[in-house]
Amino acid sequence: MLQPDGRATKARIGVLVPHMELVAESEFAAMAPAGVSIHAARVPLGPFGPHRETRPTDIREMVSAFAKPPDVDRAAAMLAAAPLNVIVFAFTSSSYLLGADADASLKTRLEENTGGIPVVIQCAAAVAALRAVGAQRPALVHPPWWPDVLDEWGVAYFRDQGFDVAGHGTAKLPSHQGEVDAVKLADWIAMHVPTQADSVFLGGSGLRTIGTIQELEAELCRPVITANQAAFWYAIGLAGVAVSSKSYGQLFDMDVP
Repeated sequence: MLQPDGRATKARIGVLVPHMELVAESEFAAMAPAGVSIHAARVPLGPFGPHRETRPTDIREMVSAFAKPPDVDRAAAMLAAAPLNVIVFAFTSSSYLLGADADASLKTRLEENTGGIPVVIQCAAAVAALRAVGAQRPALVHPPWWPDVLDEWGVAYFRDQGFDVAGHGTAKLPSHQGEVDAVKLADWIAMHVPTQADSVFLGGSGLRTIGTIQELEAELCRPVITANQAAFWYAIGLAGVAVSSKSYGQLFDMDVP
């Protein structure tokens, strides 16, 4: 009997990620239904060397450089050489810093390099996801390793998109990326989301969060949106593939605009 060989019979989704990151592509793969494959291209991000060793750098310069030519444009063009249905720009920090207008310009520029393959900008997908579930007052939770200024940029980004941010901050957990335990993360979020928040947004493509969505939605009785979940939802919708699983939140009951 022939065995499954990973062939993408429904859709192929590309994802542009920082060169040292593994979370976005693995979370996409976890959410992908049978017949959907995930293909990542790595884009250099500032000061990170082997084993995530960091060197001093200006956070504004590092974050904005990730979204500028030529590296991300070249990576998008290389991904587009494969027969993909859609490509995701999986990075929230540059959107927080540069704003939604810059996101729109980035999308246009990258699509000039992809030969027409549509590009999903992660933060734009997050905005669409929050609107799809009827959110107006989200609480924002960001990675433990983020500096406060990134969290503040995130608040400004969502307020500029018309949301009344009900609460925000970085999760007060061990700051090394690999040490963020899903159970502890879910517990921390459940304890710290303010009652006036009508939804929760977990930002940062490098924070592993999708395993917490179902439990948090059940406990909080509110929609939970994550950066990678929103980007995948938007991408899979553009690809025309239905996702019926309830494991990754009520968002997948909603249509992509």
